[in-house]
Amino acid sequence: MLQPALPLSASAVELDAAILQVAVALGLTAYAGFLYRRYRKPHFAWFSVTWALYLLRLLAIIAFLLTQQSGWLYWHQVVTGWTAIALLWSAVVFSRQLEFRARYLVAMLFPVAWSYVAIYVMEDFFWAALPAVLFLSFVTLWAGAVFWRHWQRTRVGGARFLAIALLLWAIHHLDYPFLRARGAWTPWGYYLDIAFLLATATGLTVLVLDELRQGFTALTSLAGITTTGAKGDDMDGLLGRAMTLPATRGAALFTRVGETVQLERGVGECSSWTGATLPESGKSLVRAAISTRHASVRGGWPRGASPDARSFAYAAALPIPRATEGTAALVLVGDVRNPFTALDDAFLVALGQQIGAALDSAELTRRLQARTAELTRLSSRMIDQHEEERRRISLELHDETAQVFSAVKLQLGLLRERVAGDVASGLDRAVSLVDEGMRSIRNVTETLRPTVLDDLGLVPALRSLAVSFEGQCGIEVALAAPDDAPALTDDAELALFRAMQEALSNVARHARARRVWVTLHLEDGALALDVQDDGTGVDAPLDPEQLQREGHMGLAGMRERIGSLGGTVTLRPSSRGGLHLSIRVPLHAAGAQ
Repeated sequence: MLQPALPLSASAVELDAAILQVAVALGLTAYAGFLYRRYRKPHFAWFSVTWALYLLRLLAIIAFLLTQQSGWLYWHQVVTGWTAIALLWSAVVFSRQLEFRARYLVAMLFPVAWSYVAIYVMEDFFWAALPAVLFLSFVTLWAGAVFWRHWQRTRVGGARFLAIALLLWAIHHLDYPFLRARGAWTPWGYYLDIAFLLATATGLTVLVLDELRQGFTALTSLAGITTTGAKGDDMDGLLGRAMTLPATRGAALFTRVGETVQLERGVGECSSWTGATLPESGKSLVRAAISTRHASVRGGWPRGASPDARSFAYAAALPIPRATEGTAALVLVGDVRNPFTALDDAFLVALGQQIGAALDSAELTRRLQARTAELTRLSSRMIDQHEEERRRISLELHDETAQVFSAVKLQLGLLRERVAGDVASGLDRAVSLVDEGMRSIRNVTETLRPTVLDDLGLVPALRSLAVSFEGQCGIEVALAAPDDAPALTDDAELALFRAMQEALSNVARHARARRVWVTLHLEDGALALDVQDDGTGVDAPLDPEQLQREGHMGLAGMRERIGSLGGTVTLRPSSRGGLHLSIRVPLHAAGAQ
């Protein structure tokens, strides 16, 4: 029988270190199995197989150390080769998503044959162990290169950590025939192996956590859009949120109309697809996602499947259920065949649901904005009609009714000159009533349509209103307004005049005030009108909408006029003791020059 090439016998310290390494390898095997069970990614299963074989390799060397039987050393060599093949296959599955085929088992025969030659034929242990060590080191280096390439494309920090750990471990494998097998690196060689095992577990953990964090960030950003609403014209920004996923280079939104698949928008590498026709080979992936309501993942996007004839290493179609429209699908493409270490199809479906909710939110926001704009337009039109009706009634009162009163007064004056006594006194009383009626008509016409506003402008009209109010109600009005106020549109001037008119009317009816302060000034690109009084105050800001619902129609008209200009109306306690009415109208909306 041939004499095997054997390493030096081991000490108890080496045996203890090997047993500790067995415990760590067992834990790593279980951990990789847990990752596979949790995320159902094939590469986790193959990593678990790799560490299980590594565990068997350690058990074989421990058995050899205890028995010094060459059979255990032979199986140590065999399982070392199998471990290298399993690690190589794990890296290939991670990077290429290949499926295992039965014919690949032929590769498992190579370590069996070579180990027999190395252990039982070759006389020098160095040359017997070197090929297996070189193969294991090369495969470990290859696996590190795979993760390094993954980091370059995805920028997931865990991949870089794992790549560096595997690179250093590959270098460490090379010292076995020189040092460890000759007892010169015992037990520190085992401890280094343990450190690299733990580093590998740490790298896998960081890789998974980094990817989950990116996925969570994408989902939460879309959830924020769903909650707050998205701008209807920000489709590119919305689709761009999905491109925050690892190695994703482009996204395209498709909708189905009947049996026709239409391309709506593309961003990133898919931006050139917008407006183009998707080939039939690409439509099949989209139809699969829409019809099954499951994420349809393809290992690659062939050149003929995109409108611009570009190919991608990865493609996934996410179903996007829509509440406002039909079902859609989002296609993600990237330059990494397997960009997701842990994120699974369930995550892609959830991402599609969030995008669908965000798109629905954007569509509802757009419709709400359109409806609000329409209501604003109708409100503005109604206000214009009211003002036109006020103008017509004012002109009729001024041109017709006032003239009739003037004619009546003239006739009464002529009759007064012809009579005396009690009849004359009655005519004097009638003339006095006619004068009172004419004054009432003038007040009504001025209220309906302030002629001073048309003739002199906003600031003189406000001053005239303050003087008139002070004379009628006995409440002092302090008006501060610039003489060089910007020229405004007729609608803006009328809205501000009516606002002050309504504010003074409310002071007279409700505030029991002795003085009112009115200020017109420019503030942060807006024209501000502030009305404060020293009458009955409030403890907290008032809600104009609530007051409007309670029947304060004057305030409702004020809000409609100011709102049609893009302005705001607020009511809050005044520092002077009463109420503070604050109105802000943007200068650009008021037509300021």
